[in-house]
Amino acid sequence: MVRLTLDLIAKNVGHKSRNEEDFRQYLQKITHLNLSDKNIDTIGVLSFCKNLRVLYLYDNQISQIQNLDFASNITHLYLQNNCISSIENLSSLKKLEKLYLGGNYITVVEGLDKIGEIRELHIESQHLPLGEKLLFDPVSLRSLAKSLSVLNISNNNIDELEELAVLENLSYLKAVDNQLQHMKDLKVVLNKWTKLRRMDLTGNPICQKPKYRDQIIVQSQTLESLDGKEIKEMERQFLMNWQASKTARKKSNERMPDAADSETPHPTLAFHRSHSVEEKPNFLVLSQKQKIERKPLPRIRERLSQMKAQVEEASKVKAEGS
Repeated sequence: MVRLTLDLIAKNVGHKSRNEEDFRQYLQKITHLNLSDKNIDTIGVLSFCKNLRVLYLYDNQISQIQNLDFASNITHLYLQNNCISSIENLSSLKKLEKLYLGGNYITVVEGLDKIGEIRELHIESQHLPLGEKLLFDPVSLRSLAKSLSVLNISNNNIDELEELAVLENLSYLKAVDNQLQHMKDLKVVLNKWTKLRRMDLTGNPICQKPKYRDQIIVQSQTLESLDGKEIKEMERQFLMNWQASKTARKKSNERMPDAADSETPHPTLAFHRSHSVEEKPNFLVLSQKQKIERKPLPRIRERLSQMKAQVEEASKVKAEGS
């Protein structure tokens, strides 16, 4: 195994001068140092590299983050594909903006509460114990809430995102190949992430849900790209109109039973019975009345006159006989 020391740096940067003072001055000036894939297992003391901005240590065998107190000016730290199991000893990196820890053995995202303002955290594809998922320390999440803009948590068996809702400044989430499957959980965080522009959930069970893409586009007004595919404004407007129409129809259907109940206090069966038994005879009576009213009045008067004459004639005959 190899220890990261000043001698290793001298060997790898090809410093030709044998003068130790010149080399120290050189170390104080360098801003980028690439020691990736050097079989390094331990980070030694690098106190002379005070102006270092970018440090590449990926693809090594490093098991512990240590001896970085000198690096108060580092903005980018690359530690992917090592043997790191704990995020620690980073409190002195007050200017750190981008931290790359993918492909390690980290089980809990922690130890980030005393760092300045990290903008990007890449912690994808951890070598987790079988059946376990990557966990997040609430204290570290709150510390990252206002600064973190990019988060890569892909391939970590994650099945929910609700605890990440505090990351109010998030603009890009990459969470491919996890176990996300509940739209309800996703809607909670989308309501909180008002600055989200890109999101990639490819390879999660939720992607197979009906109208998965449509629901997310309607839920997030700021999202510009989903699973690598651009969201056009025309697409969003169409889906928004469709959702508004669907909601209106649902509310209308909910009101209809109440209106019917207020207008028809009697059961439907009673209404039909009264109609068949009572109303039909009324139609018959009305028809008979109409027939009587339609008889000509002159014929009635003539008949009455004849009857009156017959009565008078009978009375006269009776009188003469007596």
